[in-house]
Amino acid sequence: MVEKSESATWQSTLQDFGRQLSETTFVVIDLETTGGAPHLGAGITEIGAVKVRAGVVLGEFKTFIDPQHPVPAYITDLTGITDEMVFQSPTIAQIFPSLLEFIGSHNETVLVAQNAPFDLSFLTFAARTHGFDWPKYPVLDTAIIARKVLSRDEVPNCKLGTLAEFFGTQTTPNHRALDDARATVDVFHGLLERLGSHDIYTLEELNNFGKKVKKQKSPE
Repeated sequence: MVEKSESATWQSTLQDFGRQLSETTFVVIDLETTGGAPHLGAGITEIGAVKVRAGVVLGEFKTFIDPQHPVPAYITDLTGITDEMVFQSPTIAQIFPSLLEFIGSHNETVLVAQNAPFDLSFLTFAARTHGFDWPKYPVLDTAIIARKVLSRDEVPNCKLGTLAEFFGTQTTPNHRALDDARATVDVFHGLLERLGSHDIYTLEELNNFGKKVKKQKSPE
């Protein structure tokens, strides 16, 4: 039951497919955590988010989170985040209302993340654990979009660092939440330009784009 809920929550359907991508408000979000899965006890240590519309940054959200348990040494080696940095920071329960206010209504905002299931699993788990309603935000995953519009000749994989280098992002990903969110914004904008070359201009067209690709490849 729980696993089904977790997998279904982040994959909210895009109800308003006709929205122009150029007119849509996107919140690009990134988390740093103490491990790979919230149901195994890992917690959030940092949240970074950037709100953009029509290529313009409307605001940024950044905070450390007290995971309420020690940060493993290998996570500190990866992210640079230490116990001292998160000590006396707000808990996820304390910060959640501010985060939801920043993201905005699910009728207006589309969430964007690199490998979205990871970030969304932590956010939806936290919402359930602490009694918050998680709005049914439409979600776009830059890794999935990249696989549709970039060839293997262009990028060997669709990791954030690889995509950031390909698109020449202003911020280099470094396993810190806001910097990675900023880099993902630039990657996302680069992908939107590529989508335009495929005549993809609305959420509906983007949602259907993958289906067209699969149909074209299936006879081979």
